[in-house]
Amino acid sequence: MSALWDALGTVVDPELDQPITDLGFVSEAVVADGHAHVRLRLPTYFCAPNFAYLMVADAYEAVCGLPSVTSVDVRLVDHFAAEEINAGVAASAGFTDAFPGEAVGELDELRLVFRRKAYLASLDRLCMRLPGTPVGMTLGDVPPSPALRSLLRRRAALGLDCSSESPLVVDEEGKAIPAEDAPLRLRYARSVRVSIEGNAGFCRGLLHTRYPEVVGN
Repeated sequence: MSALWDALGTVVDPELDQPITDLGFVSEAVVADGHAHVRLRLPTYFCAPNFAYLMVADAYEAVCGLPSVTSVDVRLVDHFAAEEINAGVAASAGFTDAFPGEAVGELDELRLVFRRKAYLASLDRLCMRLPGTPVGMTLGDVPPSPALRSLLRRRAALGLDCSSESPLVVDEEGKAIPAEDAPLRLRYARSVRVSIEGNAGFCRGLLHTRYPEVVGN
């Protein structure tokens, strides 16, 4: 059970950039005789199906990677598109095949957009903790901390340079931001962080309203 929960903890809500386990989106997770049984739920019946598909697909992949698991049943419940999403993920059909005639493309671009937002939010969280200006600093200048590890993880997800010589303040494509542009770009990063955290709080409230048994998430 611990390994299964840890695997599900690597899956994040793409919009909120938080693990589905922390958000309370996992309602059931058990392994018996090598079979993993997982049920996911979301704050509302009409949560965006593209976000939902990403989470179900990522959860399926994470659980399949466990050496102790021989078969996997991951399903979304209480959602208007649960049948299509569950069937598409189980068949590895992809988003467009799961919604023929409705979806216009796969979700790689959407995932990239949210990874970039997650990076900007993590940059702001780190910069808030620095005693001076981050402009001109390299990653090697930043003392080790959970905030730095979080930033490096998100840079790595985007394929950005994580070496100690790399500038701390870079844009979403890894380009160093000139000193004169840094204040504006950092304010934008802060607005992204505030938006993500605000949405996360709102979704937690909706989930608790829908499922009152969810406590402390």
